[in-house]
Amino acid sequence: MAERKKSMAEDQVTSVFTAGDVPVYEREYTADEEVLAALGYKPEFKREFSLWTSFCVSFAVLGLLPSFASTLYYVSTCKKPDPRRERRNKTDGSFGQGMGYAGTPGMTWGWLIAMIFIQCVAMSMAELCSAMPTSGGLYYAAAVLAPPGWGPLAAWITGWSNWLVQITGAPSVDYGMASMILAAASITNPAFVPQNYQVFLLTMFIMVIQSFISSMPTKWIANFNSVGSTFNIIALFIVLIMIPAANTRADQGMPKFKPANEVWGNFYDGTSFPNGMAMLMSFVAVIWTMSGYDAPFHLSEECSNANIASPRAIVLTSGVGGLFGWFLQLVVAYTVVDIDAALESDLGQPYAAYLLQVLPQNVTLAILALTIMCAFSMGQGCMVAASRVTFAYSRDDCFGPLSTITKRVNRYTHTPVNAVWFNTLIGIAMTVLIFGGELAAGALFSIGAVAAFVAFTIPIFIRVFLVGDRFRPGPWHLGRASKPIGAAACAFVLLMVPVLMLPSVTGSELDARAMNWTCLVYGGPMVFVLVWWVVSARKWFKGPKVNIEHQMLGRSETAIEGVGDEGSSSSVSSMKDGKGVDGDKVGKMA
Repeated sequence: MAERKKSMAEDQVTSVFTAGDVPVYEREYTADEEVLAALGYKPEFKREFSLWTSFCVSFAVLGLLPSFASTLYYVSTCKKPDPRRERRNKTDGSFGQGMGYAGTPGMTWGWLIAMIFIQCVAMSMAELCSAMPTSGGLYYAAAVLAPPGWGPLAAWITGWSNWLVQITGAPSVDYGMASMILAAASITNPAFVPQNYQVFLLTMFIMVIQSFISSMPTKWIANFNSVGSTFNIIALFIVLIMIPAANTRADQGMPKFKPANEVWGNFYDGTSFPNGMAMLMSFVAVIWTMSGYDAPFHLSEECSNANIASPRAIVLTSGVGGLFGWFLQLVVAYTVVDIDAALESDLGQPYAAYLLQVLPQNVTLAILALTIMCAFSMGQGCMVAASRVTFAYSRDDCFGPLSTITKRVNRYTHTPVNAVWFNTLIGIAMTVLIFGGELAAGALFSIGAVAAFVAFTIPIFIRVFLVGDRFRPGPWHLGRASKPIGAAACAFVLLMVPVLMLPSVTGSELDARAMNWTCLVYGGPMVFVLVWWVVSARKWFKGPKVNIEHQMLGRSETAIEGVGDEGSSSSVSSMKDGKGVDGDKVGKMA
C-alpha cells in the first residue's frame, strides 16, 4: 500500500485531521485527490469540470433573465395592496420585489449597493472553498472552524439551512418557467386561462427531464451546462439590446427613455415604510438572484485544480452576474411605462406584462422564448448543485437511514443519481402546494434568500470572529483583507435577514394576504431541525465523517480506518466507526 509521506501540516487545507495525521491510500493520487484526501474523503467522482464549466453551472444557476422574470409568480402579497383593484396577482422576486417595493431607485441604487456587499460574501466564501474544496462546502467549513465542542451543531444548522435553499431551487425555477410558458400561450390566445393542474403537470414534466440530464456522466453534464450558460449569456446580450432598440414608448407619446432624475430619484409607494426601508427591502432582488454563486463549492470534488479554479468560479460568477444583472435592471428602469399595470396584469406574469408595455407582441414573445430556454438551463443547474449537496450530507448520514441510498454513486455514470431523484421527488411534492393557492406556494419558495444568507454566513462569521489561527488559507486567499471583507459580509447579512422577513404593510392594512410568511416557512423547519438536534441528533451526529484511512506521522504500524460507504466505488477497505469534528474516535485501530 502506498503511503502519503507528508502530514496535514504541509497541506494548504483546513481539515478535520490534526497536523500529524497522514492519509493512506492504495494507488497514486493526483494533486486534486491528495487535497481531498487531506480533507478526509476518498475520491469518488471524475474531475471533468474546469474553471469555465464550473462557472457555467453557477452562472446558469444565477439565471439572470429567469431570476428577473420567473420568480415573479410566487408571492403576490409582497406588494402593498392597491385598494383600486379587487383582484391581486402574483408578484415577487427580482422584478416584483425590487420594483414593487421602491420602484426604479430600488432597481438602480438598490442593486448597486447590495451587489457590493454580496461580492464581499462571495469572496469570503471563495476563500473557504480554496481551503476546503469539498462537496459539503459551507457545511464542512462550519464544522471544522467552529470552536471545540460546537462543530457538529454549527454543521447541523448550516447544512440544513443550505439544503432548504438547494431543495427549493429547481422546483421554484421550474414553477416560474411553467407559468411563463402558459403566460405566452395566454398572449397568443387571450381566451386561454391557465389552470393550477396545468401549471403543476408542466412543472413536474420539466423537473423529470432535468433529472435525467442531471443523472448523466459528469462530462456530459459539464458540456450541457457549458452550452446552457453560453446561451444564457448570448440571450442576456440580445435582451439588453432588443429592449432599448425596439421599445415603443415614443409611439405612446412618451420619451424613448425615462428621464434619469425620475429613474434614480422617484420612489414608488410600494410599502408602508419610509423610502430608506423600502430601499433595503428592494435588496431581496439582488440577494435572491445572486444566491447561486456557491455552486462551484459543491462541484469542487468534480473540478480539476479545484482549490484554485472553484474559488475563482465563485468570484467570477458573483462579479459578472452582479454587473450584468445591474445592466438589465437599468434597461427595465429606463423603459417601464406603468409599474402598477405590470404588477397587477391579468396575465399573472408581471415580466410578460412589462414586455407588452414597451415592445410589440412578436418581440415580446421572442424575448419570453429566450427567457424560458434560459430558465430550463437554470433549473437544471440548480438540480445538479442540489444533488451534490444531498450526496455530501448523505455521506455523513445527515438523512438517517435514507443516507444509505442517497450517498451511493452510480457505478456507470460516476454521479450521485440516487440523490438527484430523491431531490426530484421532494420537489414534485412541494409543487403540490400550487393547489393551495398563491399564498401557500409563494411562502414555500420565498425562503431562498434568507436560508441562503444564513448558510453562507455562519462559516464566514466563525472564520472572522472565532477561529484565531486555526484557519489555514488555501492557494486562493484574500490576504490581509480577509477579515475586513468577511466582517462587512457578516454585518450586511445581520442587517438584511430581519429586513427580508418584514411585510410590506403595517397597521390595519396587514392581514394574512399581505403578511410576509418567510419567518414561518423558514423558521418552522429550522425550529424542527433544532428540536431534532436536542432530542436525538446530538447523540449520533458528529459532523463530517472521515472515509479514508490515515495514520499518525511516524507510526506506520498504526493505521486508522475511516467510515465506509456501502456501495462506494472506492477500493479502500471496509470501515467501521465514524469520526466527528470534535475529537471523537476516528475509527477502529487496525
